[in-house]
Amino acid sequence: MTRKFFGTDGIRGLVGEAPITPEFMVRLGYAAGEVLARRAQLAAGMRPAVLIGKDTRISGYMLEASLEAGFAAAGVDVMLSGPMPTPAVAYLTRALRLQAGVVISASHNPYPDNGIKFFSGDGNKLPDAVEAQIEAQLAQPMRCRASAELGKARRIDDAAGRYIEFCKSTFPNRLDLRGLKIVVDCANGAAYHIAPHVFHELGADVVPIGVSPDGLNINDLVGATSPQALQLAVKQHKADLGIALDGDGDRLLMVDAHGDAYDGDELLYVIARMRAAQGPVPGVVGTLMSNLALERALERCGIAFARAKVGDRYVLELLQEKGWQLGGENSGHIICLDKHTTGDALVSALQVLTALRERDSTLAELCGELSLYPQKLVNVRVAKGFNWEASAAVGKAKEAAERDLGKAGRVLLRPSGTEPVLRVMVEGEDGAKVESLAAMLAEKVRLAAA
Repeated sequence: MTRKFFGTDGIRGLVGEAPITPEFMVRLGYAAGEVLARRAQLAAGMRPAVLIGKDTRISGYMLEASLEAGFAAAGVDVMLSGPMPTPAVAYLTRALRLQAGVVISASHNPYPDNGIKFFSGDGNKLPDAVEAQIEAQLAQPMRCRASAELGKARRIDDAAGRYIEFCKSTFPNRLDLRGLKIVVDCANGAAYHIAPHVFHELGADVVPIGVSPDGLNINDLVGATSPQALQLAVKQHKADLGIALDGDGDRLLMVDAHGDAYDGDELLYVIARMRAAQGPVPGVVGTLMSNLALERALERCGIAFARAKVGDRYVLELLQEKGWQLGGENSGHIICLDKHTTGDALVSALQVLTALRERDSTLAELCGELSLYPQKLVNVRVAKGFNWEASAAVGKAKEAAERDLGKAGRVLLRPSGTEPVLRVMVEGEDGAKVESLAAMLAEKVRLAAA
């Protein structure tokens, strides 16, 4: 069936506009609760239970209360963690043996947006089939269980501490971070009270920034999508490294002592090379947006590379299909399936730090054999449902650009799964040509979409 509400990363939109309204969230909680209650195989007398976590947006209070009411009406117990990174909710859902985890977050988007993501009881993204069942249930009338059957709610007071210990457990016991000064930028988001402790407790001298959320400043000129704040802080504090997360803690960017930034492709390469030195790495999964230089560098290391559709859920699906463990996106979503069931910025950062400690090297040295091709991404705002493939002018322009680049580059046009934009990406060895072709293609798309 065609999904009306769920996109590639849950349900997302502008707060106050459908579907990100309190009325819809009550219905969503009830619908999800009904589906989960039918799926749960529990002992007699036990109710299904879910965990709700959120980031630091002011709208999280409203949406949390609405979801809680809907779940309770369906007879589902609710555990509330308060602000908690997305991967922490995945971990805690699995650790507490719950039926599902719910995250209230719009990830790297600004504070007026918000959204809902679901995790299954095993800590994975909710399967498409279950999302379809929830959508079908949303079309049914909402009822309320009898008073004696209503769900209850309680807060988990030790959620942060549990997750901090989990993150630390993914770093080798024989290593520590003593002697390193690290700036940690939490984007005024869900990891503000967690990330600094992880690195400090492993021995690092931590300088935290982006740790003063006020409900309105999440991702505001800080975090993985705005590395300038981290780059400046690393230089000001004469730090060895900088680590930036996004608002919900699943996206990673790192900065070296010189202020140079390293994206998801480069960090994925560092982790893959470290693992290849320890034993065979059958393959790595990237996406359609992964830099061509990463693919070629991994092939030189004898590591196969496969591309999934853009979105960490598609990276995960391809990893599971191939039986591989490592994958990610250039945006900084990195998945290490031997460490966690989902992308986790803190776990990924610790994998990179493991490589730095094992090799006694810098990020620049570990990325020395990887020189990313210039890549230009232009987001062109279009009407919902705009089909660029139906435009002859856009198609011809794309073909012309591909001929011009030859084997030394790529062109990719794809609609965003979270915004009303068409992403125009051009990549190649010649930076000036890449810029020119990207501008030309973007203009063709604007004219076709007008």
